[in-house]
Amino acid sequence: MAEFQIIVGSMLGGTEYVAEACEEKLVALKHNVSLHLKPTFEQIISSNQIWLICTSTHGAGDLPDNIQEFAADLSACDQDLSSTSFIVIGVGDSNYDTFCQAAKKIESILISKGCNKILENLSLDMSLDIDPEECAQQWLNENKDLF
Repeated sequence: MAEFQIIVGSMLGGTEYVAEACEEKLVALKHNVSLHLKPTFEQIISSNQIWLICTSTHGAGDLPDNIQEFAADLSACDQDLSSTSFIVIGVGDSNYDTFCQAAKKIESILISKGCNKILENLSLDMSLDIDPEECAQQWLNENKDLF
């Protein structure tokens, strides 16, 4: 059983649904989960945790407003995050040049801080006829042996 911190970056709320579906799946897999819809770096436990970051992209490839402070604090932190693992889910529209750019940005920050990447990012393309919540749950289920 792993300890998960789900960190959400969302402008319009769609990514929150994906995060909640991930929470549901991880709880069903018997993991302990905390969901952060308005994340602050200080409130999120980092030691021996798995961070699941679910984020959309805003504007010209930017992080959503609600996760920008978290990302800035993460970038500025000097604590050892080598015991923190992470998974990133990006939600976007491939018709835009900045498709899932925020997910790539947060991944880059996490790697620069010594966090351990568990899986390649999942990019959910909302321009396709998909159920993003179901896709995220299926992806977690398929990869459950990695965490």
